[in-house]
Amino acid sequence: MTPTLSVVVPVYAVEQFLPACLDSLLAEPTTELEIVAVDDRSPDGSPALLDAYAERDRRVRVLHLAENAGLSGARNAGLARARGRYVWFVDADDWVPAGSVGAVLARLAETGPDVLVVNHQEVFDDGRVLPGSPPGALDRPPAPISLADRPALLRLAQSACTKVVQRRLLDRIGLRFAPGWYEDVSYSHALLLAAASIDLFDRVCYCYRQRGDVGAITKTPSRRHFEVFDQYERVFDLVDGAAPRYDRFRADLFRVMIDHYLVIVGNERRVPPDLRESFFHRMARDYRRRLPAGGYPLPGGVAGLKHRLVARDDWRAYAGLRAVYRRLGRGG
Repeated sequence: MTPTLSVVVPVYAVEQFLPACLDSLLAEPTTELEIVAVDDRSPDGSPALLDAYAERDRRVRVLHLAENAGLSGARNAGLARARGRYVWFVDADDWVPAGSVGAVLARLAETGPDVLVVNHQEVFDDGRVLPGSPPGALDRPPAPISLADRPALLRLAQSACTKVVQRRLLDRIGLRFAPGWYEDVSYSHALLLAAASIDLFDRVCYCYRQRGDVGAITKTPSRRHFEVFDQYERVFDLVDGAAPRYDRFRADLFRVMIDHYLVIVGNERRVPPDLRESFFHRMARDYRRRLPAGGYPLPGGVAGLKHRLVARDDWRAYAGLRAVYRRLGRGG
């Protein structure tokens, strides 16, 4: 039987979290599900754990990669093996709440969209839980919509894990995960732009584990944060190549891009201090190159001031503003 839903789970050095992830996905006895678990040459006990799960449950299929491929490569390898009509990417240190798989399958059967966007929450080690999407952002539309009906979707979490996708859409547009950090940027935006029908599911179907260690790139000071520029280059190359079809979304995408850059440069645990000025000037270059001819929705308050400083390429003023806010305990 061909499954309705393939869940692709890339696995690397997450032995302590892996059982919770797999157990949450396998909790419901549906035969419409398969799990394609990709061992990305994991150095811990994860490969053996995966094999044990596959022996106990025929819905689990394991792919052991000969070499480490990184998150993008592992996701792409899993996608190549997936047989389902729909594909859902789930990270191995996260999990889905009880009933989520059944709820997603029921919604897919009801509306049959190209993309189903589900709600999520962030769960911290200390027990704190933060909502993933603003209230009303995923209110159910009367019928599946397109991005033109709700362009604000571009401002939600740029995550592959909150989007369940028709496999034929991915194949039709040739969309796969690009290499490098921030891989979800070029994947998520391309997906929403191309989808003819998008359904919104305001139910928490995904839990992001916010780890206190350095497991996430958001907690890893590195020059690799500059790779975000390559991801947005891919997004705007797509928009340019499809002109004028996606032109209506340039302003929203531009705003998202600058907001994202500001989050990265303002976080002490991302761009190293000696590289922060260089990152800022690279932001300003993208601002000048990509500024839409008709402008864009500039945010108000301090956020808008930061945008204006980027437009002027005024690193000294931005650094001064950031220093003041850090002294006040308000972040950068």
